[in-house]
Amino acid sequence: MPSDSAYLKVADALRARIRAAEWPVGARLPSRARFAAEYAVGQSIAQRAMELLIIEGWLEGRAGSGTYVRVPRQRVRIPRSRLRRLSGPGGRNNGSGTWEAHSRARTPAPEHIAARLAIGVGDPCVVTTYEFLSEGRPVEICESWEPMAVTDGTPVILPEGGPLKGAGVVERMRSIGVTVVSATEIPRPGRADQPQANLLGINVGDLITEIERTHYAADGRPVETADIVVADRRAEVAYEITFGR
Repeated sequence: MPSDSAYLKVADALRARIRAAEWPVGARLPSRARFAAEYAVGQSIAQRAMELLIIEGWLEGRAGSGTYVRVPRQRVRIPRSRLRRLSGPGGRNNGSGTWEAHSRARTPAPEHIAARLAIGVGDPCVVTTYEFLSEGRPVEICESWEPMAVTDGTPVILPEGGPLKGAGVVERMRSIGVTVVSATEIPRPGRADQPQANLLGINVGDLITEIERTHYAADGRPVETADIVVADRRAEVAYEITFGR
């Protein structure tokens, strides 16, 4: 198998075995030579896989002693639900942590964003990039697009500026007479590419969760769409389902 994916497959296999408690916390792992033979890869690939698990917090290396299973790092839980629709970008209710954001107005919509917003390619939008940090480490990034045909000339044209700074899509749109009635989210598992890895401080090929989100107004038109990326090693996405009485 190609070396650039072989170490990821070995890492996935070792991670699964650690989760299954084949080696308990504190146990010393077999040598990289044994793993190389077991998975029919070179020792450098086995070493790279083990180094990835060290970075992720599953293992720890002890100089002159070997590699041991450690207590896994606790991942941040990112709740997503109707009742917590303000959680995440545009609504700072994600518990402990900080958001950093930057907006650019009059950005031409690329083809895939135009299709999601039902506007023309090149139509002006406000694009806002977000980064969520927990304990100083990047956990989630988001790129949100809003068509300027909806917000241009209003006090809420910038999601992170004006009187409703950070209030979220629903509240901001309501203030200008646009009623948001629904949102769709499509989660997909993936592997980090180079730009995502750079922004999240992880390795290329690390596991991520990608979420495509779109908010819709009462008349059916999309008023915001976003691409959210969560680093799997640092956070888990939890969808909460509530039921009426």
